[in-house]
Amino acid sequence: MEIRKRSTLVIKSILTSLIIGSLLIASSVLLVRSTPPNQLEQVLEAGELRVLSTNGPTTYYEGSNGLTGFEYSLVKGFADSLGLKLVIEDQSDLDKMLNSVAGQQVHFAAAGLTALESRSNGVKFAAPFMQVTQQLVYNSRRPQPASIADLKGKEVLFVANPSHTERFKALQAEFPELQWRAVVNAEMIDLLEMINKGEADYAVIDSSAYDLNRYSYTKAKLAFDVSDPQPLAWAFPNQRDNSLFDAAQKYLGSIKADGTLAKVTEEFFDRHIEEVTTGEAMAFTYRLEQRLPQWLDDMKAAADEFGLDWQMLAAISYQESHWKADARSHTGVRGLMMLTKNTARAMGIKDREDPKQSIHGGAKYLSIVLKRLPKRIQGEDRLNMALAAYNQGLGHLEDARVLTERMGGDPTKWEDVRKYMPLLSKHQYYSRAKHGYMRGWEPVKFVDNVRNYHKIIAWHQQQEEFRIATTNTGNRLSANTHKTTEENNGTRDSNKAEQDATSLSIL
Repeated sequence: MEIRKRSTLVIKSILTSLIIGSLLIASSVLLVRSTPPNQLEQVLEAGELRVLSTNGPTTYYEGSNGLTGFEYSLVKGFADSLGLKLVIEDQSDLDKMLNSVAGQQVHFAAAGLTALESRSNGVKFAAPFMQVTQQLVYNSRRPQPASIADLKGKEVLFVANPSHTERFKALQAEFPELQWRAVVNAEMIDLLEMINKGEADYAVIDSSAYDLNRYSYTKAKLAFDVSDPQPLAWAFPNQRDNSLFDAAQKYLGSIKADGTLAKVTEEFFDRHIEEVTTGEAMAFTYRLEQRLPQWLDDMKAAADEFGLDWQMLAAISYQESHWKADARSHTGVRGLMMLTKNTARAMGIKDREDPKQSIHGGAKYLSIVLKRLPKRIQGEDRLNMALAAYNQGLGHLEDARVLTERMGGDPTKWEDVRKYMPLLSKHQYYSRAKHGYMRGWEPVKFVDNVRNYHKIIAWHQQQEEFRIATTNTGNRLSANTHKTTEENNGTRDSNKAEQDATSLSIL
C-alpha cells in the first residue's frame, strides 16, 4: 500500500514538472512573438528596398533595356541578395536627401556620396565601395605642371560642391597667389570639355569623372592629385537598429572578397568603345576569316526573314561580342548579339548563348526598332538612328531628337542628331530630358564603328567574290587551254600519221 502511494506521488510530481515546463515554453514563445521585428525583418516582410539616388553618370540612368549605372548595379545586387524589389527614388538636392535618410523616410541613400565628417549628422556611412581623388587636369598641348607651385599666374576651375569647396579653401590658404574659380551650375564633364577645347588653363575634377569621360576628351590629361583619396559610401539612418545596415555591410564585404565589385567598377569606368584603327581593322579581318564563317548561314537566314542586310547584322554582332558566342557582361547581356534578359524574352528567345537564337533575336529587335521610327526619317538616316536606338534605346534617341530640334537642328538627320546627342551626358540637358542621363557619346561611336565594320565586311565580301570569279575564270581558261592543246596534239598526230603513210607508199 505504501509503495502505491509513493508511486502515485512520483507520477504526480512528474506530471506537475511537465505542466510547469510546458507553461514556461509557452510563455517563452509568447514573449518571443511579442518582440517587434527589426528593420531588416520589416523590409523583408514589405518585399521592397527603397533607396534615394540622383540620376547621373555614376549613379543610375536609363539604358536601352531599363535602369543601369555603376551604383545602381551595386544597390540592385544588394536588393537581389535579399530577394527584394528595388525602388529608386530620385532626389538631386543633397540636403533634402540626407534629411530624408536621417528621418527614416527611405532605407538609405546611394548617390556617389563622399563620406565626410560634416555629413554625419543624423546619418552613418557604410563601408566605402570606392575611393575618389581630386585631380588636376590640363590640355595636352600645354606643358604638364608638376606641382601646384607651377600653376602660378594661371586660373584653376573647380565645381562648386561641398567637397571641392572644402579642399579649395585649404589650398587657397596654402597658396594665396593662385587664382581659383568656382564654376556654379556646372558639372565636371563641363570642365573637362573646356580643358579639352583649350578654353581654360586647368581644372580640378574627381578621378571617377575623369575615368568615365577620358575617352571622349582625349586632350584633357591628368597632371597630379590635389587631395587624398576620399571614400564613397551609402548613407543609412543613424539609429539603434542596425539590422539592415549590418546586412549591407556583409554584402559589401562579400562583393569585395569575390571580385564582383572590381568587375562592376571595370565595366563602368574602364570600358570604352575602340576606334577602328589600322591594327584593329587587321584583327577584325583575321576574326572575319576565322570566326564569322561558322555563323554566316544563320545571319543570312535571319536577314532574309526580317528584310535586313546580313553584313549589317555581322557588323553589329562584331561590335557587341567580337563574334564570341559565349560573350557576357556582368550587367546581364550575353551572346553573339549581347541581348539582355528582357530583350531576349520580348523577342521570344530562350537561350541567349545559343548563336542561332541570339542572331535571330538581334535581327528581330533591329527590325522592330526600324519600324518604330517616324516615317519622315528616311534612307541612311533611318538606319543610323536605328543603330543608335539599338545601342541606347528608342527613348534616349527621341530625347536626342527633341534636343536637336530645340537647338535648331533637323531631328530627321543623323548628322544633326549625332552632334547634340552627347549633350545628354550633361546635367543641364539630361535634367530636362524625359529619359534622363545617357552616355551620349557611346551611341555615336557605336554607329561609327558598326558602319566601319560593315564597310570592311562588304569590301572583304567583294574581294572574296572576285577571287571566286577569278578562280572560276582561271579554271575555264585552263580547261580551254587544255582542250586546245589536246586538239593541237591530235592534229600533229594526224599529220604525222599521214606523213608516215606517204613514206610507206613511197617505199
